[in-house]
Amino acid sequence: MKKCIVISDSFKGTLSSIEICQIAEKTIKDMFPDSQVIAIPIADGGEGTVTCFEKAIGAKIIKTTVNNPYNQKIIANYAKVGHKAIIEMASAVGLPMVGQNKNPELTSTYGVGEIISHAINNGATEILLGLGGSATNDLGCGCAAALGVKFFDKNGQSFIPVGKTLKDIANIDVSKAKEYLKDIKITAMCDVKNPLYGENGAACIFAPQKGADDEMVKRLDEGLKYASKIIEKELNIKDIANIEGAGAAGGMGAGCIAFLGAKLKSGIESILDIIEFDKLLENTDFVLTGEGRIDSQSVQGKVISGIAKRTKAKNIPLIALVGSIGDGAEQAYNLGVTAMFGIDRDASAFEQFADKSALYYEKTLRDILSVIKAKI
Repeated sequence: MKKCIVISDSFKGTLSSIEICQIAEKTIKDMFPDSQVIAIPIADGGEGTVTCFEKAIGAKIIKTTVNNPYNQKIIANYAKVGHKAIIEMASAVGLPMVGQNKNPELTSTYGVGEIISHAINNGATEILLGLGGSATNDLGCGCAAALGVKFFDKNGQSFIPVGKTLKDIANIDVSKAKEYLKDIKITAMCDVKNPLYGENGAACIFAPQKGADDEMVKRLDEGLKYASKIIEKELNIKDIANIEGAGAAGGMGAGCIAFLGAKLKSGIESILDIIEFDKLLENTDFVLTGEGRIDSQSVQGKVISGIAKRTKAKNIPLIALVGSIGDGAEQAYNLGVTAMFGIDRDASAFEQFADKSALYYEKTLRDILSVIKAKI
């Protein structure tokens, strides 16, 4: 074996993608000393994406002071490589930041806009924004306000909407933001397809985990529905509520499109493009990927499915080494996965061997490599 690529997501709660890559690279080099191993820690645009870019392509980590979900000053990080900036919205407005004080009617995405602004002022002309993990349900209005969008109530007073006050929006002026962002390409990395409102929308599906009870969910949903009508009228955007991913991150998907002129794109596809994965695949003998659990959801735009599409196109074997294998995982074979292996070596529940994940990962990988070596 002359060349292989290790490109794995984390096993949440047990192994980071960086740790997995370190174990895999060491093990492969031990068994195939002369092989070239390219190790790429990966994430799908959510938590850990910025750190992965730092390790994968040497992106520079930049710190800046922004507002958290309750407008308290914090330090947030983003990654920059060349003219591109990679941002996780959760770094500014992540759910863990609010602790027990969860209230999606009051939290704001203003800090996300501040990070974007800092990146632009620091020379970025292309922004990749990872959606997800937020404590917010403000349709991205806070983020938009930080970038120059003006919201007015029925009395003509300017304000920054939060979940509770989406119903108070009467007029929207995007002219200042449009001018500021005219030469900026923004891609929102999004791997959910939820509409903005309704039973599968932002409030009904995601707000409960952010602290909303049934009555609050209903109010938030009504606010999103109302605001979408204002957006369509004021900004001449048709049916924004039903765009796939509009409901991501408390409506941030719709907000990115409406206020920032952004495009929604699969997180893993965006990331693979940035690292020029197709070029890396040249002359590769096999690719090793993985995630905590492979199941029916893994084929819905997640890390493994994105990688499989690329390896299949070049007829390169793809092995998925995962924490566990669940129902529906066999669908991954249709996407291009060659073989799947779980690290649960003693047939016990994951919780019972979680502390042995690193050891079990290495042992299972050695078994896989032994088969490859025997064939060679």
